[in-house]
Amino acid sequence: MHAYAANVYTTVVEELMKGKQRKFIAVEQEFFRLWWDAVATDTHKQQVHQLLQEGRLEFVIGGQVMHDEAVTLIDDQILQLTEGHGFLYETFGIRPQFSWHVDPFGASATTPTLFALSGFDAHLISRIDYDLKANMQKNKKLQFVWQGSPSLSERQEIFTHVMDQYSYCTPSQIPFSNRSGFYWNGIAAFPDPPKDGVYPNMSLPVTDTNIHLYAQTMVANIKERAAWFRTSDVLWPWGCDKQFFNASVQYSNMDLLLDYVNKHSDEFGVTVQYATVGDYFQAVYSRNLTWEVRDSQDFLPYSTEPFQAWTGFYTSRSTLKGIARRASSLLYAGESFFTQYVLKHPAGSICKCRALKQLQSLRWAVSEVQHHDGITGTESPKVKDMYMNNLMYGMFNVKKLMASIIFDMNNAKKNGEVYSSVYNIDSGIPGATDVHQYVVVYNPLAWNITTFVTISVSHLAMGVYDELGHPVPAQVQSSVESHSTYDLYILVAISGLSYRKYSVKPLNGKQSAFIGKSVKYKRKDITRADQQSRRLFPVVNNCYQVLFDQNTNLMHSITERETNQTIQLTQEFLEYHVNGDVMKGPISDNYLFAPNASAVSISKAVGLELVSGNLITEIRQYFYSNVTTQDYIYAVYTRIYTVPEGYDGKLLCHRIEQEYSVGPLELNREAVLRTSTNLNTRQLLYTDNNGYQIQKRPFKAYVNNTVARNYYPMVQTAYIEDDTMRLMLLTERAHGVSSQGNGQVEVMLHRRLWNNLQWDLNYNLTLNDSSVVRPVIWLILGTKSVTNILYRTSGLALEHRPVVMFGALSDKPKVPGQLQQNSVSSPVTVPPNLHLQTLSIPGWRYSSNHAEQVHSIRMGKQKQGDADFSRVLLRIRHLYEVGEDPVLSQPVMVNLKSLLKGLGSVVLVEERSLTGIWDVNALKRWKWKTVQYPSKGTSSNNLTVIQTPEKIHLSTGDYTEIACIWEKSIERYRVNWYLVNKENITKTISSKLFYVSNITCESKDVLVIKSANINDTGFYYCEIIIEIPFCKNVCGNGTTVIVEEKEAHLLKKRDLAIWTVIPFLVVVGSLYLCYKKKQHSKLAGSAQLPVLAGRHQEEQMLEVAELHGTNESTNEAAEENSSCNSAGWVVSTLYESLDSFCNESRGKDDKSTATVVSNAADKQIPQTRAAETSRTRRGSTIYFDIQN
Repeated sequence: MHAYAANVYTTVVEELMKGKQRKFIAVEQEFFRLWWDAVATDTHKQQVHQLLQEGRLEFVIGGQVMHDEAVTLIDDQILQLTEGHGFLYETFGIRPQFSWHVDPFGASATTPTLFALSGFDAHLISRIDYDLKANMQKNKKLQFVWQGSPSLSERQEIFTHVMDQYSYCTPSQIPFSNRSGFYWNGIAAFPDPPKDGVYPNMSLPVTDTNIHLYAQTMVANIKERAAWFRTSDVLWPWGCDKQFFNASVQYSNMDLLLDYVNKHSDEFGVTVQYATVGDYFQAVYSRNLTWEVRDSQDFLPYSTEPFQAWTGFYTSRSTLKGIARRASSLLYAGESFFTQYVLKHPAGSICKCRALKQLQSLRWAVSEVQHHDGITGTESPKVKDMYMNNLMYGMFNVKKLMASIIFDMNNAKKNGEVYSSVYNIDSGIPGATDVHQYVVVYNPLAWNITTFVTISVSHLAMGVYDELGHPVPAQVQSSVESHSTYDLYILVAISGLSYRKYSVKPLNGKQSAFIGKSVKYKRKDITRADQQSRRLFPVVNNCYQVLFDQNTNLMHSITERETNQTIQLTQEFLEYHVNGDVMKGPISDNYLFAPNASAVSISKAVGLELVSGNLITEIRQYFYSNVTTQDYIYAVYTRIYTVPEGYDGKLLCHRIEQEYSVGPLELNREAVLRTSTNLNTRQLLYTDNNGYQIQKRPFKAYVNNTVARNYYPMVQTAYIEDDTMRLMLLTERAHGVSSQGNGQVEVMLHRRLWNNLQWDLNYNLTLNDSSVVRPVIWLILGTKSVTNILYRTSGLALEHRPVVMFGALSDKPKVPGQLQQNSVSSPVTVPPNLHLQTLSIPGWRYSSNHAEQVHSIRMGKQKQGDADFSRVLLRIRHLYEVGEDPVLSQPVMVNLKSLLKGLGSVVLVEERSLTGIWDVNALKRWKWKTVQYPSKGTSSNNLTVIQTPEKIHLSTGDYTEIACIWEKSIERYRVNWYLVNKENITKTISSKLFYVSNITCESKDVLVIKSANINDTGFYYCEIIIEIPFCKNVCGNGTTVIVEEKEAHLLKKRDLAIWTVIPFLVVVGSLYLCYKKKQHSKLAGSAQLPVLAGRHQEEQMLEVAELHGTNESTNEAAEENSSCNSAGWVVSTLYESLDSFCNESRGKDDKSTATVVSNAADKQIPQTRAAETSRTRRGSTIYFDIQN
């Protein structure tokens, strides 16, 4: 690790101990953990514990890195946040409550929701569009309550502070010196510090001569900033990039300055103090002001001035973006594969500790690349190589682990060849397999899938067979990658979280794969094409007819066959030419996109090859600069699939798969694919935020740089539409996307740049990327209702494609009874509007009881040793927004006992916050007053239900009413009424779903018995189920109803006593079970454990219990190995009502208070490999972690 990163923490900790008034904030755990594990002494570690307890050192955000917000996937954001939070909680017992997201290039609306679900009380950002910030600053609107999710709205809102025009750095210019101000240690020079100790741009030391000048400068800036905010509390950040590597000189100078200002506070009109971000937000919160609400609109794109649109990084280093996402997807598969293996095969031969380290190597690599100077492509080539190496190393480890599990479960001999072939195929560089191989295909999704997997083979005549020896539909055709190999497409149908084994053999008899036939069309000069007499040829499957124009070899139109709707559609590659000389105008670089003019078409001729077969039709288009050029720079491979009868081909049929080959580009070129249609879109584009929610992107006209400022990030989804039809694009890596004309959508695929900007040259931040990139995009065409159903699941199917592994061929086919061996456990399947987002064993060792965890840390008794393999992390995510689809947007009740029966019996479920460190019942988030909800306090999960009357005596034919009343307003809830009859059988009488927006009545529901009869006798009780934002049910106290014949007015007291007691026991039992589901490990075997998945992608965590094998024949063995064959669970569901915390207001001061927050923001991850030591953590419960 560089001396800079080490020196920051070493010197800061030492200097904080020298003054009780001194404070500091730390952000990224990647840096801190490297220091903690490799540099910090025992004394340093004791001091850190003390400083945290005293509140003088504060961790904000607490993730592995400060993640980018534009091009990252929500699953990866959650992963890196969970990794950091787990370390902090296990090591220190602390749980971050505030963010410091000051450096990402624009702000996504996903982030405030993510932080709210993680238990944060306030959020801080900085980089938003310059003109928007100026307007907000002028009108004192830099602080607001942000409701980032349109479905969660106020349930997961968070107070947000936008840094003013000075951003997160101390003002660098001071009037009495030509050096920077307040940077007394200068600017860090690494990796080699200056030998004389004199760093660049060191500020003048504070002396008696200049202290008054320093104070005047500081106070003037404080007052300038105070005018932009509503309270007299001013956040004055002290520090910047590459600061505090010599904290001694920093604090010794600032101590003098703060003392001087406070001693002259009457003169200056301010008091100043060291503070953390938490101190500042606490001061603002105590003012008890009412704040405006911002809806779910994000702050993208980001510009710093008219010709500096930070939209280039949406595409920069496309290869890194692609590998990062593939690594994330492989990690998702590896986590669930390993978790199932541990739970169902506790006696397996694989070393669990070593296996967990293999997974952790990829967790670390995927987490660190989410850095805002990582996956963005804005790092130097040397740092990019570090990210790539770490990702490839982690992927190799996980592939090797998955292969080991396959071998262990099939009692096969492990050998290096198989590991190597697994590595190659999953890395996108498949080598041709020899004959007599089997292919193992794992489905990492919790749905049944039907799709094609592709492998390279050496022979054209091949046969593919399943475990029983039956032939499997497959097609062989010439490869686009090599003239010496062939592509073998195998149709696989696999249950959720299961794998299948297919044998691949050379032709042996008549049962062979279909052979795709190739027809090559003459290259066409598209500049001279006859537009009057078109010659069209169709490519058809059950869902689409795609027409190609033989005059141009370009796509002409697509017809959606179910509705018979046709749209005109053509595609072309274009390039934006950009400037590289700062003396000649604005430049493009890793960050910025600044085109000289409109995009230019680069192809004058197009070649076409049609490869058709019974299963796949592939259209290969090659784009040339002219008719005679030999080599092409651009190519498109378009595939549509035909699914045989007997297979569920809904998703497979409804996608047009396109793979592109782009590059190498000429210097200072930016390549785009423009798709033009006849849809009347009015230049309205829709793109996703982090694969989480959709943003509307109307085209905006600017005086300057209109093209670049209308580019947006497409992480997973983009679409255009008119009144009837929608064209959707799904992608497996991030791209910049824009609609530069009506009915158009263009995707930036590649960039190659160089410029002479000195700052870029100093840090080697040019983008001379001469690679060839091969991104994949799926097109879906249909009505809005059809595409709504398809795109969520299709996007995940693209993101989490099956994992393919190879091995030696079995000697003989299995018999039907042996097929079960090819599942790690029984299949796991969730409803189509849910996604099993996380299923893993994190290895945490901390206690889920907070008081116990903190006590053990303070007593120095943290759990040591191996990781805890009995904890499982489970997250279930609802995929649809409220109102997006009339059926799929509805809440879903999930029975965990049934869902996870293949892994064992769910005994205990504990509900946790998004990153697992909070028990949601103990989480009390601050509730900020807003114009919508002016009352301030804490949001509470408590709900009191009163039912009246308690007893009713009726005669047959009588009319009566029973009222169920609850105390607080609920946004969405269900009211169920139950009757426990004489036979002690519980019957559901009614079930009604209510929305606050649809009703005007009070919080009350009435059950009416119009004409009583004898069978109405029994015990009635109501149940209120809060379905949004988290599953919580509360029962009423109950009403005893006794109906007698009119001639019999007296009831024996003993009969009445019996019916009073029995229903009472039933009600108490139900309330007890509802409560004990989360508290006690003995009850879940007899009680269902429903987990409600409602609202869009809201997430919460259930910390889970012990799993015991469900096979009765293995119960005895399970008891003997209970420590191995048991698991706890944590469920996270992206929607929950997190409680808020209300502090007492502090008295207002007549003087402004400046909060000085010291920070050392770091621009890039150090180029040092993370330590390979185990980062496992032990706890009292297990998780189940499904990661993609």
